[in-house]
This record gives sequence, C-alpha cells and structure tokens, in this order.
Amino acid sequence: MFLGRSVPAAQALIRPFVTGEADLFGGIGRLLASSAALVWLSREAASSSLKRSARNPCGELVITRRPQVPADLPDPDRKPNLAPSERILPARTVLATNTSSLPVTQIAARLSDPTRLVGLHFFNPVPLMKIVEVIPAELTRPDIPPALVKLVQETGHRAVTVADTPGFLINHAGRGLATEAFALLEESVADPIGIDRIARDVLGLRMGPFELMDLTGLDVTAAVIDSIWRGFRYSDRLRASYLTPNRVAAGLYGRKSGHGFYSHAPDTAPPEEEPVIGDADRPVQVTGDGPQTDALRRTLTQAGADLSPSDQAIVLVPTWGTTVAAAVFADGLPTRRTLGIDPLSLNTPRRVLAATPASDPDVVRDARAVLTRSGATVTVARDTAGSIAQRLLSSIVSVAASIAERSIATPADIDAAVTAGLGYPHGPLAWGELIGGRRLLTLQEGLHRTTGDPRYRPTHWVTERVQLGLPLTFEHTEK
Repeated sequence: MFLGRSVPAAQALIRPFVTGEADLFGGIGRLLASSAALVWLSREAASSSLKRSARNPCGELVITRRPQVPADLPDPDRKPNLAPSERILPARTVLATNTSSLPVTQIAARLSDPTRLVGLHFFNPVPLMKIVEVIPAELTRPDIPPALVKLVQETGHRAVTVADTPGFLINHAGRGLATEAFALLEESVADPIGIDRIARDVLGLRMGPFELMDLTGLDVTAAVIDSIWRGFRYSDRLRASYLTPNRVAAGLYGRKSGHGFYSHAPDTAPPEEEPVIGDADRPVQVTGDGPQTDALRRTLTQAGADLSPSDQAIVLVPTWGTTVAAAVFADGLPTRRTLGIDPLSLNTPRRVLAATPASDPDVVRDARAVLTRSGATVTVARDTAGSIAQRLLSSIVSVAASIAERSIATPADIDAAVTAGLGYPHGPLAWGELIGGRRLLTLQEGLHRTTGDPRYRPTHWVTERVQLGLPLTFEHTEK
C-alpha cells in the first residue's frame, strides 16, 4: 500500500531534456532520451544543471546517481541528501534515484515532500540488461510507479515493480546461488572449480557462482551478501559465510586484483579435467526403485555398461535430498563399493558422483570410467544431502519463493527479472515447476530433515501450492 496524496503529475513525462554530466548515465540517457523529460545529475548534483532544468518547462523527471558521502560520517548521516535538488526543482518534478542498495524510503525521508521520490534501478550495461526495477518508497505517490513502468516499457526494456526491501529483487534473488555455493565450500563438498562446473553443465548457468564472484569482485559480493542478510534480520536462508572476511582482507577479489577463486595472471591456462584412469568395464549394480533408478539404468545400458550381477560391482544409488551414507545404513549396502549419483546430472554433459569417507578410491576411479563411456565428463564430490546441483537449485527456488511469499514482487516479475538480470536458463519459480512441485518439496524436506539446518526449511509458498495442486508460479490475488 502506498500512502500520500495522489496528484496526476507523473503522466507528463513527454519530451527529452538532458543536462549535467550525461556521460555518467550515458547508457540510460541514450535509452530514455527520446521518451522522457530527463535531467542527468552528477554525483555532486551540480546546482547549475538543476537551475537550468528548473527554468525548462519540460523537466518532469530527474534521475540521480547515488551521491558521494564522506566515509567518516555516522551511519544515519551517510544517506544521500537530495534536499538541495528538491529546493531548486519545480514541485511537479519527479525525483528518481538509481541506487542499487540504499533504502529508497530512507533517502526520501530527507525530503520535505517524500511522495515525489521513487527508485529507478538500471543495470549495466544498460543496452544489454533489459530489465529495470521500479521501487516505490513507503510514501511515493501511487501514480508515479505505473508511469515509470510505462516509460521503461516504451524503450523495449522490462520494468518490474519491487517493494523497498534489502537488495530489492534481483540482488536479493541472486543470494540463493551465492550463499549456497559458500555453504558447499565450507563443508568441503567440492572445490570452487568443481562447484562451478556442475553449476554450468548440470544446471545450465552461464557462469558458476565462483566465476561470477571473481568477475564482480568478492569485496562487492560479500558486502551485498552481508547487507541483505542483516536487512532481513539474519534470516537463515540468506546466511553469510565465514569464509569471505579473510579472503576480502587478503585482497582476493578476483579479476580486478589478479587472484580470487581462480588465478587471473596473464597466460594462465584454464583448469583441466582430471584424467580418467579407471576400469570402464567393471560391472555396475543400480540399487533402489522408481523413475530415478530406471533413468540411471537406461543411461548405463545405452552407454554399454555391464549391469550383470557381481560381488565386485560398483553400487550406484540415485540420491534425492538425502545422503549415500543414509542409503548404505538403511539398505545394508557395501560401504566401500557404494557411491551416489545425482539424477539431475543424467541428461546433461556432466555426471556427478558422490563418494563417502568409506569409499574405495579404486571404486571411485572405476565408476568415473564407467560413466564416461557415454561421452560425459564426471565430477566426484563429497557425499552431502542431495547433491551440489540439488542444493544450488533448491536454494535458488527457495529464495525466490520467499520473495514471492513476502509480496516483494509478483511471481511473473520475479521470473522475468531473474532471467534477464542474472541470466538463469529459467525463472526460479518456473524452474521449480519444471522439476515438479512435489518433487521439489521432497528434495527440500529431505535436505531439512538430513541436515537439521533451518536454512533448508521448505517455504510456505512451495508447501502450500503443492498441497493445493497449484503451480509454483500461481499468484493469489484478492477479489
């Protein structure tokens, strides 16, 4: 709900007016110059530019970048102060901030008329990132957001309306991947290279989480993770990692420092896959029943694997939200010859094996060789509840579901923003639906039960929709 007076002023965004340091917002300027009355402001919000715009009758919208504030100011004083701009500009002018993280309502609180301020968050590079977040503050006039949504849509970009909450929408949704990747690294389930390979080849992401953090800079990523975690009052689902402070202190930022999770020194060769040296003809026994087991048997048969009974056979267990160790204990399977395999990896270029502390290294080597018969590559990870891909996917969907649950954005806007802003192959709620709501809930229940960690507690959003037979993308609207 938006409070404050309703004035039909925002509908007058008609002709272009660009002044100030246009290069600062060059991408946004080129995008909007033909569609709206704009004033470009430097970080210092140059008063000469503002005065010129105040004399121009077409100056209906001012977009400001986050102003610089002295680092030694106490926290309450570090919020950008747009009051000088407000005093110069006509009352009809809408103020929009391009902040990516600061609460819009707290910026608006310094204005004498907080109803005229809105967040309008573009992403770089503006021409390619065709998504814009429109963030009403608590007192923003209700006519302003739809007017800006229409303005953005006229440029060919998608606009999503987002509640003024920590991280807004896209930065918030991205925490699902990043925080779970760190959780896997904390538990030594795999190294960053292995996690990234699985994220790319099994889940279909353009970049693995650690590759992405090296690109954006760990100092930036860690600050965003901590800020959103604090903002949501230390939610378990958004928990930050103990690994980041020391890495940031050591300057392991990624590409900009030359070293992060990967080396970025000149002429550094990309990491190579481990050679396959095992026995590809060793017999394999698949244990369990159900569609996942049937799919694994078909995959092995098509690859020409030997499925004949043998007391030396590799025992493969498809795991879903549980561990190989639990299957060994429950079914009396041989501890040294039993390995897990992720069902999500069966129709992808990479198979994922799970080894326990009791696994025979020779069995692991032979299992890799058997699974490469189909032409797939194989990653071996430490046994964990579910698998690397399952945990990453579950976290992505859970964080998105919690965003929908809090009414921060609509399901359609969540999926559209994440695919456009983060480059995921599917919107997270649609992705969960593709896996199957009931199957996803089984995964999340298994993760929660096996680990006991509230981080993995199934969301009410997913649970309720599965119980009611509704798609995860279904939005309840009051009549």
